[in-house]
Amino acid sequence: MAKRTAADPLVVAAAIIERNGRYLIAQRRRESMHGGQWEFPGGKREANETVEECLRREAREELGVEVAIKGLEQVIRHVYDYGWVELHFYRCELTEGEPQTLGCQAIRWVLPGELADYSFPPANRPLIDALARQG
Repeated sequence: MAKRTAADPLVVAAAIIERNGRYLIAQRRRESMHGGQWEFPGGKREANETVEECLRREAREELGVEVAIKGLEQVIRHVYDYGWVELHFYRCELTEGEPQTLGCQAIRWVLPGELADYSFPPANRPLIDALARQG
């Protein structure tokens, strides 16, 4: 696989889903990239797909839910050893279904101050810090 450049990053959409003051996080499957780490549910954008379409598809595939996108919270560009990643974090609301572990190892509802207790890929750090401050 060719290394991603800043001009052609891997685009990822992720959902910030809040319920009763807690955020939904998902643990990546061990065999996946960043395996065993936690993330906000989402995934890679496919060709001919908008970032928002990607987010809705990933919510169905990973969690078996439908989401309404409420707004873009933050875009983070980060470089890993395999290249550039551009993460689009959207505030979302569950509109149908209850989250299940279809495409992930585990899920948790955590308080903002507890996010730092979980191991996330480094690109997530600015968002986790911002959510913890918002408390």
